[in-house]
Order: sequence, then structure tokens, then C-alpha cells
Amino acid sequence: MRWPWPFSLLRRARRARPVAHLAGAWGEETAARFLRAKGYKILGRNVRFGSRLELDVVARSPEPETLVFVEVKTRRTEKFGRPMDSVKRDKRRMIGRAATRYLQKLKVRPRRIRFDVVEVVGAPGDSKPLIRHIENAFSPGPEYRTP
Repeated sequence: MRWPWPFSLLRRARRARPVAHLAGAWGEETAARFLRAKGYKILGRNVRFGSRLELDVVARSPEPETLVFVEVKTRRTEKFGRPMDSVKRDKRRMIGRAATRYLQKLKVRPRRIRFDVVEVVGAPGDSKPLIRHIENAFSPGPEYRTP
């Protein structure tokens, strides 16, 4: 059977973003503003390499020549634990792989790199969310190699 129109004309209906995605985007924006206020220079947000590798925030620390890869975790409450607790081994490995890809694309390599976590507890519309910046929160794992 022959289709009456080409597949390229068929498109998925655009779905509304789930509430969790909106809260995550709000948390990342809140974290970026927080880091800027601390003197960090934001180099990139939602930096993607393929479908699974993503860096939430890439920043340059006020300390000289330190590149910081920041994972942002947003939760409405801490009823089920701290947001940092959800950055498990597999997530750290994915961040490490994404950081490796990011470093491979740089012309000038930084002297130091660091992996931080920013916890944002609250919801969009909250006037004062709780924000915690955990510096040097984790290492990406033993298989991580600096390119």
C-alpha cells in the first residue's frame, strides 16, 4: 500500500511540558542566577551530547582557571531526602562522560576541573527557595579519564 503523503509531513502533536520539566528548568535558572551572584561565569546551560549526555550548567569559577560542571537538582520539599542523594553512581558516570566530551571540544584546557551540585528546594513562584551549593560534590568514577 502506498501512503498518500510523505512521512516527513507527519508530525507528532506537540505535547505540553510536564510539570517536572518546568520545575527543573526553573531550578536550573535559579541555580545559574545564584552562581552568577557568587562570581561564577556561566559558559553553558543544558549542554547536550547525544540523547543521554547532558551538563546542566558549565561555569568558570572565580578561582583562577577552574572549570566547574554543575548538576542541578530541584525538589519541592526534602520530605524524601536531600536532592543531592539522587546523584547516584550512574548519574555521576554520565556527567563524567559528558564532561569528557566537553573538554575534547575545548581549544585550551583548564588547569583544574570540578564537579559540583546545586540543590534547589522550592517550586516556581516561591519567593525564597532554599539553595545549597556543594563544591567538589563527587568524582565521576574510576573510568573517567581527562582527555
